[in-house]
Amino acid sequence: MDFVSGLSLTLSRKYSIWVIVDRSVKSAHFIPVIFDYSLNKLAKLYVAKIVRLHGVSLSIISDRGPRFTSRFWGKFHKALGSKLNFSTTFHSQTDGQSGSLYWSELNERKLAGVDLVREVADNVRIIHDNLKAASDRQKSYADLKRKDIEFSISEKVFLKVSP
Repeated sequence: MDFVSGLSLTLSRKYSIWVIVDRSVKSAHFIPVIFDYSLNKLAKLYVAKIVRLHGVSLSIISDRGPRFTSRFWGKFHKALGSKLNFSTTFHSQTDGQSGSLYWSELNERKLAGVDLVREVADNVRIIHDNLKAASDRQKSYADLKRKDIEFSISEKVFLKVSP
């Protein structure tokens, strides 16, 4: 996420572009803005333009600094109608209940990671085999309808010259 400012004024009086890169779908969004938009307006714009297309982002990378980013996320959650609770390292109990749950989930995920990799590898192998079998079946059906055609010299044929 970054801003490109100092551009020529558009008809809608916007002279900056808010660039948001979505790494999951490898695309970028260019949103015309006025550079002095409030964070509340930017958060609502983010929900209207990005969240409606791709859902809520899991992470955000910005060179605007932690103050902007943390205030932006606060306004963003307000625009979504949810509450954002900040926590500090090794003291994640912002609501008084979730601290021990987070630690147990982290430990369980480490153990499940190896099994998950094996399961995904097995599924990929099965999918590959099924795709190969389907491709072979389709080829055999197509080969039944094909005929080897032999042409002799001076025989007239139709040629397709464009794709």
